[in-house]
Amino acid sequence: MELSSKLTVNMLGEPFLLEKRIELLYAIEKHGSISKAAKAVPMSYKSAWEAVDAMNNLSEEPIVQRETGGKNGGGTTITPYGMKLLETYRVLKEEHDRFLERLSQMRDIESRAFKTIGRLAMQISARNQIQGRVESLALGAVNANVCLKLKSGKKLVSVITKEAVENLGLEEGESVTAIFKSSTVMLAVPGKMELSARNSLKGSITRITVDEVNAEVIVDIGYHDVLVAVITVDALKALELKEGSSVIAIIKSSDVMLGR
Repeated sequence: MELSSKLTVNMLGEPFLLEKRIELLYAIEKHGSISKAAKAVPMSYKSAWEAVDAMNNLSEEPIVQRETGGKNGGGTTITPYGMKLLETYRVLKEEHDRFLERLSQMRDIESRAFKTIGRLAMQISARNQIQGRVESLALGAVNANVCLKLKSGKKLVSVITKEAVENLGLEEGESVTAIFKSSTVMLAVPGKMELSARNSLKGSITRITVDEVNAEVIVDIGYHDVLVAVITVDALKALELKEGSSVIAIIKSSDVMLGR
């Protein structure tokens, strides 16, 4: 029996480098354009940007960056850090293939134990998964306030149970992933209202996708950290939002889950 398996590298417990994403990175390196790279893989333009945003969010340094202006009007490039990741992934892939070759020679490969392994992996569907470091912990009798510092320098507060802090082994300086659903992200226009929410992150809109009822709004909050908000089309029109607009993303601290 021969075994095959796709190599996935996790970052803080979240899928980070998958083979499809690696193909996309190589295509970006070759073509210097996200649209051309998406066609080469192939995947949709929207899916390509979602993959890039996910990788940049989970990485301590940007992997892909946009370049504007210049002779060719700008494009998309792999950063030096991103190139190092590609080389590291290549080495891991070689070792992974050798491991599968050895594993396929085992006599009890069809045992129930091996079949169970495939059920143990789980991916999270929440669109917003952003890396940060624990800057401070305030423990109460039941809950804890965990303040994260993102790559952009912005702060994100999560309220979780004291028991969750203990189970995760959280301490100041630890890297964690903040997880929250796109439907919990509210948007506001700067200067139009006073905000008391603890998590009010300023940014600019980079992409908007609209259907008959809802709009998916991608907000860049700095240093290649992006948030995804899903709001109604009516709200989009009422706020007069468009690509390039400055907005404030508002997330309740109780809606921010943590993983590591």
